[in-house]
Amino acid sequence: MRPYLISTLSIRSFSQSKFRSDFHFDTHQFVQRLEREGLNRAQAEGIMSAMAEVIDESIRNMTSNMVTKADQEKHHYTQQVDFAQAKSELQLMEKNDLAMIKAENDRLVNDIEKLKQRLREEVTRTQAGVRLDLNLEKGRYRDESSGKELKLKEVEYKIEQEIAALRTAIQASKATTLQYLVGIVTGCSALLMAYLRFRA
Repeated sequence: MRPYLISTLSIRSFSQSKFRSDFHFDTHQFVQRLEREGLNRAQAEGIMSAMAEVIDESIRNMTSNMVTKADQEKHHYTQQVDFAQAKSELQLMEKNDLAMIKAENDRLVNDIEKLKQRLREEVTRTQAGVRLDLNLEKGRYRDESSGKELKLKEVEYKIEQEIAALRTAIQASKATTLQYLVGIVTGCSALLMAYLRFRA
């Protein structure tokens, strides 16, 4: 087998690890080492070929999953553009939300003012109704009081008339009784004088 090197496997700059690695592997020296360990040349070269293929495949798999610096910069630029667009959209949404909130707040303030006006009108109307009811009640009470006062005066007048009539009757009864007593006294006096004359 001709001695050769798996050399200068250049790994470009990638996003996951920015480095450049020069990997040198002397296959001839490795085959000689295997022969010193007791393998014949065919076995040593077979193992070396298999290991070289495995190493190349591993390096290809490793590099295939990485992103180049140009791709990284492109992705970074795309992210910046997306971020700027998202920021602009968020600012627009915030502005729209603020406008909606302000409009809703203005509507609520207007509704509250209308409600306050309706409450004031309702309170004024209720107060007017209460005043009217109070005035009507006062008028009715005055009318009832006037009627009761009139009836009371009528009763007092009747009582005074009854008292006056009773006084008149009493006076008349006194006069009649006095006349009766005078008549009795006069009669008794006449009888007494007649009796005294008869005795004399």
